[in-house]
Amino acid sequence: MIGSLPVDVSALLSDEQKAIVKEKLSNRINSEGCLQVKSQVHRTQLANKEEVIEKINELIATALRKKKPRIATRVSKAAKEKRLESKKKKGEIKTGRKKFRPGHGE
Repeated sequence: MIGSLPVDVSALLSDEQKAIVKEKLSNRINSEGCLQVKSQVHRTQLANKEEVIEKINELIATALRKKKPRIATRVSKAAKEKRLESKKKKGEIKTGRKKFRPGHGE
């Protein structure tokens, strides 16, 4: 069952909401401006129609949900020290791999 909802003529959505839905669900909107959802889960057409309606409602609800702004946090002193310590260990391992050539540099 394929369900389609014309986004532009929807009375349930405001103009701002229509723009958001068009932007976020652009991959599901066809050239006529209809939001398309498909369902073939159930054996009856009626059950598939109900599934499609649920999917459309869920898609629109998630598209209109406001995203929480990320709160910037600082890296702890312990984490910085741990990172630097691991870098020093890696460096020591790599210098240990060098061939020893007497009279050159060190």
